[in-house]
Amino acid sequence: MKDKAIFKSAISGIEFPEKEKVSGKSIRVPILNLIKEEYPTFDENQFIADSELNVYREKYISKFLQTEVGELNELQKKVVKSIKGNKSFVSKVEDEVDNRTFGQVVADKVADFGGSWTFIISFFIFIMIWIASNVYLLMNKGFDPYPFILLNLILSCLAALQAPVIMMSQNRQEEKDRERAKKDYMINLKSELEIRMLDEKLDHLIMHQQQELIEIQKVQIEMMNDILEKIKK
Repeated sequence: MKDKAIFKSAISGIEFPEKEKVSGKSIRVPILNLIKEEYPTFDENQFIADSELNVYREKYISKFLQTEVGELNELQKKVVKSIKGNKSFVSKVEDEVDNRTFGQVVADKVADFGGSWTFIISFFIFIMIWIASNVYLLMNKGFDPYPFILLNLILSCLAALQAPVIMMSQNRQEEKDRERAKKDYMINLKSELEIRMLDEKLDHLIMHQQQELIEIQKVQIEMMNDILEKIKK
């Protein structure tokens, strides 16, 4: 009987049956590059065994899965870091330093008190006491008899002073609202940019996955065809 034809693998130097011989030209480029990483001298004109090729096919699939997991983890880290970055704007809005002047503090307190039910009820009681004191206790001969000219003067002076003080407080509040609106705009703009970047990353990741998955499917089909051929033989 004649000896079975054999050949020597270009990467391992081991002899294999001729039927397991695979040319480098028939190997897919990604897998061929993976082989060249370990054996730089290997080229398309050399041959390896089918069992060795299957090992590198499995390595290619395993490497792809590990790369995808790493990319997903890195993407998650970037998203979390980006979300945490919003604090640079939000904290400025929520934790503003009180740098008001004494006049602004007084104006705010006067505006707060003047626009409350406490002021309305207190002032109403004051007026009732003033009128009752002059009309009933002092028999309309007291310090401010009817028609209460002094009381009218006090009310006019109070209104004349209270109005500009409240306007000062309102102007400062409007300035504060404008500053807050600017910061809100900055937050919205940053969020929009982050969403666009995330969308681009997802598109790139999906396209990359699709290409790699197609390549993996081709490799798996080749492996299945090799198995079917062996079964037929």
